[in-house]
Amino acid sequence: MKMNINPFMAPDHKRPFIIAGPCSAETEEQVLKTAHELAPQNIDLFRAGIWKPRTRPGSFEGIGTEGLSWLRRVKEETGLKVTTEVANTQHVFEALKYGIDVVWLGARTTVNPFSVQEVADALKGVDIPVMIKNPINPDLKLWIGAIERLYKAGITQIAAIHRGFSYHGETKYRNIPRWQIPIELKRQFPNLTIIVDNSHICGRRDILLEVAQKAMDLNFDGIMTEVHPTPDDAWSDAAQQITPLQFKALVSEMVFRDPTTDDVEFLENLDHLRHEIDEIDEELLNLLGKRMQLADSIGRYKKRNNIAILQPQRWSEILEKAIIKGGLKGLSPEFMESILRAIHQESINHQAIVMNAKEIEA
Repeated sequence: MKMNINPFMAPDHKRPFIIAGPCSAETEEQVLKTAHELAPQNIDLFRAGIWKPRTRPGSFEGIGTEGLSWLRRVKEETGLKVTTEVANTQHVFEALKYGIDVVWLGARTTVNPFSVQEVADALKGVDIPVMIKNPINPDLKLWIGAIERLYKAGITQIAAIHRGFSYHGETKYRNIPRWQIPIELKRQFPNLTIIVDNSHICGRRDILLEVAQKAMDLNFDGIMTEVHPTPDDAWSDAAQQITPLQFKALVSEMVFRDPTTDDVEFLENLDHLRHEIDEIDEELLNLLGKRMQLADSIGRYKKRNNIAILQPQRWSEILEKAIIKGGLKGLSPEFMESILRAIHQESINHQAIVMNAKEIEA
């Protein structure tokens, strides 16, 4: 589906977008204190969760509609634009009634097309800017589908929020970034504003700057960070929130990269290096093709001897050795495991085709 998405919020906005505020609106005092301390930092949007979808009942699920009047006071007293999450028709109507400037769909809403459509239907006829977080699971088509549903409802100012993806296993992140997914979204929709929610990716304070800088290095359009006057006392997601002063320091330490340049010497040098990469890529493809030819031969040999395709011990040895050797060449274990698993799966596919092919009778 072709979409003519308009510039998000303002046609002449300079990168980056800066969005900050508490995970949850807890008290009027907490909301206003945070906003007044963030206002001098020239943030683009003040965020606060009014309705909070929680994994288990009994957790703090948001202050509800009462908190919208606090956000209205934020607008009146600081001049900041405000944004909050909506998940159903009633949320949309209440947010619009209180003059919320921008709404966003959370990961738990994006994952359900019925919920996305309900919000889209409620917004028909109101071209308010909408931000759409990625679904919990790494499903690019589901993310794009949510964007398309809002666009078909007449929403033309759309931004995507990359907040990472759930992962079963040990990782330093709360939600692993899987940067290749928002990168692919940007490739398909170059004009789409993509903001990185470093708080939900990290789940902890000490790596917030690292992820925010990564977002800038990859040419994404801004960050969304959770800020609270006393983070350790926060009613939700305390570990990932920082104070307004800490947020000011974080932004000041970020290096904002230029998307491109007109410098002729730079472009010529870059073109030369890219040409070298293209040649190496060609060599890699030739080597992978030869590797799969060998996999075909192994498949035929296994078929003649009635041996199973998967040999777990052999696969473990390959993986362990490759990770060690890759580390010596500056390649991360995550990269080595990812690329080896893809190659191994393709090898299995080749062998399966060979082993299950019917013999042609003479």
